[in-house]
Amino acid sequence: MELMPDTSTPDLRGKIALVAGATRGAGRGIAVQLGAAGATVYVTGRTTRERLSEYGRAETIEETAELVTAAGGTGIAVPTDHLVPEQVRALAGRIDAEQGRLDVLVNDVWGGEKLFTFDKTVWEGDLDNGLRLLRLGVETHAVTSHFLLPLLVRRPGGLVIEMTDGTSEYNQAHYRNSFFYDLVKNSVLRMAFALAHELKPHGGSAVALTPGWMRSEMMLETFGVTEENWRDALTTEPHFAISESTSYVGRAVAALAGDADVARWSGQSVSSGQLAREYGFTDLDGSRPDCWRYMVEVQEAGKPADVTGYR
Repeated sequence: MELMPDTSTPDLRGKIALVAGATRGAGRGIAVQLGAAGATVYVTGRTTRERLSEYGRAETIEETAELVTAAGGTGIAVPTDHLVPEQVRALAGRIDAEQGRLDVLVNDVWGGEKLFTFDKTVWEGDLDNGLRLLRLGVETHAVTSHFLLPLLVRRPGGLVIEMTDGTSEYNQAHYRNSFFYDLVKNSVLRMAFALAHELKPHGGSAVALTPGWMRSEMMLETFGVTEENWRDALTTEPHFAISESTSYVGRAVAALAGDADVARWSGQSVSSGQLAREYGFTDLDGSRPDCWRYMVEVQEAGKPADVTGYR
């Protein structure tokens, strides 16, 4: 697959960012694209070269930090369990000691893929898994904001990005997979709204951001493809044609971080496809997939897969 250069990359040199939950997936893509724009990026997660999380996967935060540096930024890996307040307090203390401030906080902690099922009601599903899903997807974001926002409000212009799945418009009209999953993803949307209110007096902004059908490491493995040959999966699922790389949402975050007028988005829910139209960035193949519009107008409408006009 030919990769197209991105000519819209903002200049984030001198910016200090934290991507909480950057081991893999969107978090890694975001961290790398912030690095490509020149930022110093702290990356956190539970999987390191010395210790795996319960996922048991090979991706590590050290690898993410190295990718950030290779892209042109400065990547700093800090092992952190965002459910443990003392670890998050220590993370904030380290950033304070080393940088004295924080410009961008990306709350991307998740870790819930193995904790929900698509075919069970709240009374049929595993209660312990559901409650842990709430802790991983909601509590971690609250803990992180509690300890890191004092650094972010030291100077006007601070930005918080709450990563979720689905826009406010889409999620209000759709049941999202399961009871607990629905609660988590909609809670994160509301967190951005609440944080926007609390940050405004300090000159800060908060935005909820969703990727579309994202080609994470786990998604690619599900279809038995790689980022290089992902289109081979279209024989199994034609609608996968609207999918996007993790770099796409990463470029969305970089665009927001580089926007001097980012406050215009504060409190809102936006998607990678929506921001691509606004800022002019593209995915790795030079296209601009608009997944959420496609899902409603094509996939859910029962039409044959056709991304014409949607990427």
